[in-house]
Amino acid sequence: MAVEVKYVVIREGEEKMSFASKKEADAYDKMLDLAEVLGDWLATGPVALEDNVRDEMALWLAEQKEALNGILKSGKLPGAETEDAAPADSSDAETADAVDIKTAAKRVKVA
Repeated sequence: MAVEVKYVVIREGEEKMSFASKKEADAYDKMLDLAEVLGDWLATGPVALEDNVRDEMALWLAEQKEALNGILKSGKLPGAETEDAAPADSSDAETADAVDIKTAAKRVKVA
């Protein structure tokens, strides 16, 4: 007979997920805590979201925490650094219409 240790994350009496290591279970529990805070924050926003949509969005944002932190710090999507290194072709309509978010924000503050 084999003995197996499981770490189970339980929220409001409901089993969410089980893990083989305490470290993984703690990380998942922390991510759920973040999703809960994000859901509350999204509820205060200007866009009315249904509860289930808001919960899904909050969970997705919490799962994408690393990418979100990178976007907030750099103002660019992950992987955009490699695109910036390439020379810009001014004849490309998409490049010509692109707006730097930081520059646009400065314009808004000045106006």
